[in-house]
Amino acid sequence: MERTEDFALRAIFLYRHLAQQERAAQRLADQFLRSATSVGANMAEAQSGETRRDFIHKVSIALKEARESRYWLRLFERAEFVDAESVAPLRQEAHELVAILSAIVVNAKRNGRQRSASKSVATSVAG
Repeated sequence: MERTEDFALRAIFLYRHLAQQERAAQRLADQFLRSATSVGANMAEAQSGETRRDFIHKVSIALKEARESRYWLRLFERAEFVDAESVAPLRQEAHELVAILSAIVVNAKRNGRQRSASKSVATSVAG
């Protein structure tokens, strides 16, 4: 959770910088801010997920938002709204969050399948 909050805070600082630039940068910055802050918000929701399916859904949304944030960062560089060196750490963090969240989703799905398989085996053995 702390990493996603730190990511959101760093996104806010970048947003403030971009908001002072031309209109195109401002519009894209709005999109970036929404996606970057949504990562942590969805992880907070996932923490209180009522079911495994709910947890996986919320983490999957966080993953989607992290990927979108990474996209906006690349676009900012290519449009020359920021220099690559200044956003490299934020882009790296977005990349790492995507990897972490992907692993969480895969593991949660795998653990759910293993439990379902165990129940099936137990039911077959008991029957």
